[in-house]
Amino acid sequence: MPVVKPRLFFFVLLSLLFLSSAVHAADDPAAVPQVWTVRQAVRFALANSPDSRMTRQRIDAARALIDETRAAFYPRLGVSGQYSQTNNPMYSFGNILNLGAFNQTINFNAPGRTDDLSLAARLDYRLYNGGRDQAGLDAAEAMASASSTDYQALQGQLGFEVVRAFFTIVQAVETVQARQSQVEAIAASLAVAKARFEAGVLLRTELLNLEVQEAAAKENLIQARHGLELAKRGFANLLGLEGGKVTLDSQDDAAVAPPAGADPGQRPELASMDAAILAAEAQLRVARGGSYPTADAFASYQVDQGYDTMDDGSGNSWLAGVKVNYTLFDGHRTAAAVARAQIRIAETREQRRKLKLAIGLEVEQARLALHQAEERLQVNGKMVALAEENARLNRERFKEGVVLSADLIDVENRLTDARVRQAVAKASHRIAVADLRRAVGLGQFENTLQPVEKTSGGGK
Repeated sequence: MPVVKPRLFFFVLLSLLFLSSAVHAADDPAAVPQVWTVRQAVRFALANSPDSRMTRQRIDAARALIDETRAAFYPRLGVSGQYSQTNNPMYSFGNILNLGAFNQTINFNAPGRTDDLSLAARLDYRLYNGGRDQAGLDAAEAMASASSTDYQALQGQLGFEVVRAFFTIVQAVETVQARQSQVEAIAASLAVAKARFEAGVLLRTELLNLEVQEAAAKENLIQARHGLELAKRGFANLLGLEGGKVTLDSQDDAAVAPPAGADPGQRPELASMDAAILAAEAQLRVARGGSYPTADAFASYQVDQGYDTMDDGSGNSWLAGVKVNYTLFDGHRTAAAVARAQIRIAETREQRRKLKLAIGLEVEQARLALHQAEERLQVNGKMVALAEENARLNRERFKEGVVLSADLIDVENRLTDARVRQAVAKASHRIAVADLRRAVGLGQFENTLQPVEKTSGGGK
């Protein structure tokens, strides 16, 4: 039977524990990765950004309002107790009656001092109030649905902002690389110029031109690095992180295809407006409920016990009944409330129509931006290839003394500009895809939008 060496056994065990912890960390949306992919960044932001958490709190508050509104459909049960002593003739005689201690010797005008321990339970239930309770519940459920769709809209916008921030950093990194390449290329040409100057075959003005250009290239590099740090700071802030090093895995960009023929009608903002219209219609039913009567049922049971002057006095009593109220005239308050609710419905419907038009414009703008980004990406790719070859040839010619420093500087600048434009074009293309997905109401990678719950209607 083979014998497993202790060191090998512990090494395998530690490896398994490490892999297990890595898997759990990858599954945990609150875990902060050492190297960010764009998919991880979007997932982390949706779970941990302040905006996301505040919106979830508003959803919880809306659900709590539903529970509060549902309380109207349940009976109210209460208990009370009190102990009192009195020599007031009216109250004292009442205590005597409640305790069942009346006899013919009691003087009605001066029954004396009495005490009473009273324990009571009361049950109230509203039978009908013109449908206002059900309408209020419908309004609360509609607003909770609106809060849920608002959260979905936030997820779509936040996911896009994270993608944009991520590829802004990628663009800044490539810009720094382009500026760094320019500095290195000019430094190499400057070394050649110094050798030629010392050999007496190059004018000092040519050498000074390259030195000035080197200083300018270094300044541009400093600015590019500063822009990169700002982009990283904005990325961390968007994710709800207070600090720390930001390292991106730009190779694993998890690019998704642009949506083809997606319907912008699935935007959660439209669903939110639909829920707002339902809530406004429910508020109209609440207002109209003021024109109807209300009916309540009630019942109570009371126990009385005397201790001080009525040693053996005690009594139990109960009360039950139905109460109906109807307002004959309320100063046109109900009519005004109905008119205000109707105006609110009309206003909300117009807001939805305006939103739908705005979303249509957003989608069209996003499609045009994506088309432009695709064309720019193709043109800039060819431009960089041509600029690199041109720079290579001019550097060789400068070594041979055929090209002036001013011409070489111009070539190097065109190459750097082409590389920077290519970085911008690549980032713009990826951002344009993300913006189009946001515009049509899709998640950046997987559909994180939850279905909207439908509200109910009718009833008490």
